[in-house]
Amino acid sequence: MTQSQNVLYTGKTRTSGGRDGTSHSADDRLDIKLSSPGSTGTGTNPEQLFAAGWSACFIGAMGLAARKMHVTIPADAAIDAEVDLCLVDGAYFLQARLNVSLPGLERDVAQALTDAAHQTCPYSKATRGNIDVTINLI
Repeated sequence: MTQSQNVLYTGKTRTSGGRDGTSHSADDRLDIKLSSPGSTGTGTNPEQLFAAGWSACFIGAMGLAARKMHVTIPADAAIDAEVDLCLVDGAYFLQARLNVSLPGLERDVAQALTDAAHQTCPYSKATRGNIDVTINLI
């Protein structure tokens, strides 16, 4: 792993018990129970956490793109993120869809913002070439 001289933030968590365990952040701001997808457990799962993190980051990236384009992101902008845990031939993998809603913006402007965000969002960069991703402008 390459060390960066400009680390802006490091999220630190301790997870125990795997998919049916717990996760707690070093700064005490996150303390959650985990449960396997589709189970009757009371916690969330890694796929939901990934979807929440990616969609929040993606909205931030759209905001950066909007400022450069001198456009205002609608206050009710939203992303419905879907992260699938898949199994084929005994191998697990992820695939994802980000369904982006930018009400009130012209479609071409909304598409430009979405395209720019997908190029700059750190989560999009991390998944590029690693999982199937579809970005839908709804």
